[in-house]
Amino acid sequence: MKDFIDFKKVSLKNHKDINESTIQKIIAGDPKILGLGELILKDIERVQSNAGRLDLLLQDLETYKRYEVEIQLGKLDESHIIRTIEYWDIERRKYPQYDHCAVIIAEDITSRFLNILQLFNGHIPIIGIQMNAYEVDGKLGLIFTKVIDEMTLGLIDDDENTFESASREYWEEIGTKETVAVVDELLNIIQLEYQDVKLKYNKAYIGLTENGVPKNFIVFRVKKKHIRMEIRLQRTDEIDDLINESELDLMEYDNRDRRYRIRLSSKELQDNYDLIKILINKSYQSW
Repeated sequence: MKDFIDFKKVSLKNHKDINESTIQKIIAGDPKILGLGELILKDIERVQSNAGRLDLLLQDLETYKRYEVEIQLGKLDESHIIRTIEYWDIERRKYPQYDHCAVIIAEDITSRFLNILQLFNGHIPIIGIQMNAYEVDGKLGLIFTKVIDEMTLGLIDDDENTFESASREYWEEIGTKETVAVVDELLNIIQLEYQDVKLKYNKAYIGLTENGVPKNFIVFRVKKKHIRMEIRLQRTDEIDDLINESELDLMEYDNRDRRYRIRLSSKELQDNYDLIKILINKSYQSW
């Protein structure tokens, strides 16, 4: 083939004009080249207390998820894996309002370290990317290949059949008839728009079905004095502001399950009726 182009593989570790700082700047200039989505640069060489500097901090434009990125020229080694996880841990503790994922980039990720990264995956969200450099007509190009992907954790619906069924009476004993009635009030709000949604009593929680199929955009956990409404929504500044400006008792935002956990009584439900209706509709429509 006369138009065939010979790509010459280049070792970045041994390249006289390239170092890690060069690669940092290339990725910082266009984070999308990593193949992780529409990312923007949040910081470069980010100082970590008593732990050195994080090569790159990237953030997803839509979900606000953050990626703590470490780069190594040549073969991946233990120290860079430990450093990547350490920086990820520092950032997630300091900024718990975001989802965080550790990203390690290296020229050579051997099978040994692939196995080690796989062991971490599921407990620590981590992505491994192998970086290859090629020279064509005197110019250098980089190719990033994901060799370890972040393990996607299952949602409540995925594990629905493993939960033992329960009854209304079961939850009235765990809580009270009055607190279970708060769940009924919420179901009435849901059914104003979505008539086919019903309650499903499990021993772990009270969930929802639509036309007999689990659809847990909200789950309920009943206590003696209140219920806990866990409503699945992507966290945004808009929703945070709506809740913070209301009288709702927000316990936390669960980054893993992407749920706002709100403590609720019958009075709080009535006092915040319009807002709860808005949150329910947003959750259903985004499911």
